[in-house]
Amino acid sequence: MFSLGSKKPDDNAASDWKSRLKRGLALTGDRLKKVAGVFRAHPQIDEALYEALEAQLLAADVGVHATTHLIASLRRAAHDKRLEDGAQLEAELRAALAALLAPLERPLPEERPRPFVILLAGVNGAGKTTTIGKLTKMFQSQGRTVLLAAGDTFRAAAREQLQSWGARHGVTVISQQGGDSAAVIFDAIQSAQAKGIDVVLADTAGRLPTQLNLMEEIRKVKRVIAKADPTAPHETWLVLDANTGQNAVAQVKAFDAALALTGLIVTKLDGTAKGGALAAIAREHPVPIRFIGIGEKPDDLRPFVAAEFVDALFG
Repeated sequence: MFSLGSKKPDDNAASDWKSRLKRGLALTGDRLKKVAGVFRAHPQIDEALYEALEAQLLAADVGVHATTHLIASLRRAAHDKRLEDGAQLEAELRAALAALLAPLERPLPEERPRPFVILLAGVNGAGKTTTIGKLTKMFQSQGRTVLLAAGDTFRAAAREQLQSWGARHGVTVISQQGGDSAAVIFDAIQSAQAKGIDVVLADTAGRLPTQLNLMEEIRKVKRVIAKADPTAPHETWLVLDANTGQNAVAQVKAFDAALALTGLIVTKLDGTAKGGALAAIAREHPVPIRFIGIGEKPDDLRPFVAAEFVDALFG
């Protein structure tokens, strides 16, 4: 067993991350600034305010179920606290959104088996391989050894990209041209066991949830992993491109049904107005968000903190 406790960032690093997070969420924030504009346009709390607020939340990709939940929360707060000023209701919206997202903020347990096997899945273009590179650097910064499994045996470019990340960080990459994805990852786990490696990051080929044969294949990958280590994979993460908006919920449902997900990594939040989809996931199919990404740099992947995320959204 070993501890994966992350180092406590210094104040400057934390401040820099918050600034970058605000910049990264600028597009989604612009949508929510329109939400804030509703409160200024309707200083009195009335039905017109609630209707305008509902429209803006839907436009921010918060989703029907989450929007209905948030509006109901605001109505209760307005009644219970006898609020009359729209500005007061804006503060309640921030609190309600943070409360909705808070259950998704679930840090990894401190103690982990060795090797700690993480299986990563997602659709093509979600950013799996780049995310694996960022995770490699993160685990290494905690003093952990890492081994990469190039389980995307369909695309030579994917193997080459993973090998490039491995060379950059000085870690071994287990791969083979063509062949069986499950066999590659099985070999990687056995190699990690023999060498006393702390973490195995296993890539898989991108696939759409509607590609039933590929979804069955990734189920097979998970079954074969358990033959190498009956307790593995210890984490199964879906890498989710925030640009997919409401389709993100459908992806989470499908991959969770196939793999029993333990977490999400939400990428590309710096180039999208779809960050509100996290609220939809929280309401419709909550799966912990382990990390969020706002850029290409290794340090642009950080653990998800609900209150920090909401603060950045509202600027």
